[in-house]
Amino acid sequence: MSRTGHGAALVLIGTFPMAPKTRFARHTHAVHQLAWASSGTLTVEADARTWVLPPTRALWIPAGTPHAVLSLSRTTMTSLYLAELPEAVPGGWAEPRPVEVTRLLAELIRYLDDPDLDAGRRARGEAMLLDLLRPVEVTTLDAPMPADPRAREVARALLADPGCALSLDAWGRRVGASGRTLARLFLAGSGMPFGRWRTLVRLNAALPALAEGQPLSRVSRAVGYERVSAFVAAFRRETGVTPGAYFRTSRV
Repeated sequence: MSRTGHGAALVLIGTFPMAPKTRFARHTHAVHQLAWASSGTLTVEADARTWVLPPTRALWIPAGTPHAVLSLSRTTMTSLYLAELPEAVPGGWAEPRPVEVTRLLAELIRYLDDPDLDAGRRARGEAMLLDLLRPVEVTTLDAPMPADPRAREVARALLADPGCALSLDAWGRRVGASGRTLARLFLAGSGMPFGRWRTLVRLNAALPALAEGQPLSRVSRAVGYERVSAFVAAFRRETGVTPGAYFRTSRV
């Protein structure tokens, strides 16, 4: 791990090359962390939510927050460790929050990762970095697991193969329950109808490929949509934006 600065530095930076399917098990830090994929895509699990982060997004993780990190493809995770809270949004940093990584912020992080910066330049760079941290609203697509063993068996199968098109009746024959019973169990256990639960699983499974810029046609087919338009409509319905807008960032 490389760390910027010495002595009074406010921001420490660690660089972690991650091979595909590398997972850092759930852990905590005594200081605040900003987790960023300077290349590739990170998946971060924290506070019972999951964020998929391309290089245009980072995740603010408050000190003491249990979290796990996963790379589905070859990725470089750059983590910033801060002992102090930013003042950009008072009261807005008490829970994990996505942060937009503009071109300026990305270059500033690289600038601060220079161990030869003198104290004055480092202090000015750190002050600018803290000023540039701006939380953005990004909808997560989490599908809570149902509690009943039969419904959980179906849920695990769909998490492993989101594109599977079996109906609830067909699943019921596999797990020993009627389709109506499974529908009731999914609603009671996850708080949502089975159809929406499966949609969220499919969209969440699509996020890493979308973040890598794979074609919509390929991504939509991989998660069970025959038509791109149906996939885009489902994505917009759940997030309020198109797949492209979900990962868009400022040019500044």
